[in-house]
Parts: sequence; structure tokens; C-alpha cells
Amino acid sequence: MTDATTPSSAPAGPDETTPGPAPAPSDDAGRTVRPDAVLSDAAAELFGRRGVGALAEKMGIEILEMSAERAVGRMPVEGNTQPVGILHGGAHVVLAETLGSVAANVHAGAGRLAMGIELNASHSRSAATGWVTGTCTAVHLGRTLATHQVVMTDDQGRLLSTVRITNYLTDARG
Repeated sequence: MTDATTPSSAPAGPDETTPGPAPAPSDDAGRTVRPDAVLSDAAAELFGRRGVGALAEKMGIEILEMSAERAVGRMPVEGNTQPVGILHGGAHVVLAETLGSVAANVHAGAGRLAMGIELNASHSRSAATGWVTGTCTAVHLGRTLATHQVVMTDDQGRLLSTVRITNYLTDARG
């Protein structure tokens, strides 16, 4: 894997990540995928076809890294809080589902679609300020199912929430 600031000495293979070409600005991916994001070739191709969705954009989610095996994104606490001023538990789930579902769609590939069939979340700590970072790691990448675990942390690296998401992989229709 290559980070966005270090040029690779060898061309990236199909499973490697490189700083991807930024998606077209007219697409919601152009507003949610950071220009310095580290993208696998498959993720760059997916973001060229479609973005991450209107909800992710409304929540202020930024994609920092994306491949089938690993995805990283962040979201501001501000604007995503409960009435008592802490990050809404559902906001954790939106970030996790965005990362896990897009990673599963990257794994599925062109002409296929990943659809969420199960998600569970365990919240460990609250956050009232700053950013929440989600790190999504593949647990299983199969032909018909993809399962990811997403760990959410605050700006100090403290665990906020752990989410597991399973997606069913099928042929796209239409």
C-alpha cells in the first residue's frame, strides 16, 4: 500500500492502493473523497462510476483511504449530535455503513452490487467535539458475502464504537 505523499517505486497491482485520481467534481464522490485519499484501482474505478451517497455528504463524511480490505474515513462531531451535545449513535452507524458498504462494493467489482444485510454497533464512549475516524477492516471477503469491522476513534485515538457490517454480493440489475 502506498500513502498519498510517498511515490511508489513499483506500479500498483490490482489489490494495492495508490493515491487515486480524484473523482469528477460534479459527482458527490468529488465532494466526499479527499483529493489526497489513498484509493485502490478498484476504488478509483467505483468512485468514477458513482459516489458514496447524499447522506454521507450531509453528514460531512470524508473518505481518506479505500480498498476492499481497508477503508478509513472521518466525520465531524459538529452537526451530527444528539440534543445533549454528544455525537448521535446513529451517526457512528452511518460512518461505519458508508465505509463497510463502499469497501464491499469495491470487492464486488463492476457489474456487481453489495447490499447490507446485517449491522451491529457497540458504543463505548461519547464524543462532543472534533472528528470521529472510522477504520474499516475486512473480516471476510467471499463470492456472495463480505463482512467488515469498523472501529471508531476520537481525535485522541480513544475507542468510541465498534461496528460489524455484512453485505450480500449480487449481480447488479438494469
